[in-house]
Amino acid sequence: MPSPTIPLFPLRVVVFPRTPLPLHIFEERYKEMVGNAIRDNSEFGVVLLREDGIVDAGCTVAVEKVLQLYPDGRMDLVARGRRRFEIVALDQQQAWLEAEVAWFDDEDTDPPPEELRLQALEHYKALRTFSGPEGRGEPDLADRQLSFQLAQSLPDLDFLATLLRLRSEAGRLRELNQYLAAYIPRQRAIERMRGLAPTNGSGAKPAGL
Repeated sequence: MPSPTIPLFPLRVVVFPRTPLPLHIFEERYKEMVGNAIRDNSEFGVVLLREDGIVDAGCTVAVEKVLQLYPDGRMDLVARGRRRFEIVALDQQQAWLEAEVAWFDDEDTDPPPEELRLQALEHYKALRTFSGPEGRGEPDLADRQLSFQLAQSLPDLDFLATLLRLRSEAGRLRELNQYLAAYIPRQRAIERMRGLAPTNGSGAKPAGL
């Protein structure tokens, strides 16, 4: 059976199954590609774009809602992640990149240990106390792949790309908890420095300010 072929949208983002992805479509080729997906109610693949090329695994999305359609064809929309895939072969005959893909999902279907889920939820609560860029909406805490929901707003794209490939929810939760155990203290230190930035470090403003 031949591998399915899907259009690709390389972006500086990692999207996971069932997580939202806001997009502003402005390039002519992607206006056409996304327009086709809306017309046909079909999916296109989002892959992480790096300086040296694209990552060879990604996740498809389908357009969930068109927020604004501009007279010149630009679009503001929200898409949502569907299926994970690995790239088998690339095809550059269209104006946009296409790929033959192989679908994959978790191989370990057993529920993860409850302590891993609880630890991840505690980390998520700590993350919510930090200021900074907003995520892509509230996570679905009932999702069977909770790791994807909790990780979606993290800024480390390389870590997210690694998480996307893992085929065990327990394995992803372990990786996520290990990552957050180091990330959260660093963010707390950054928050403290932000609070002290206009002062002399003792809570008082430096002379002349």
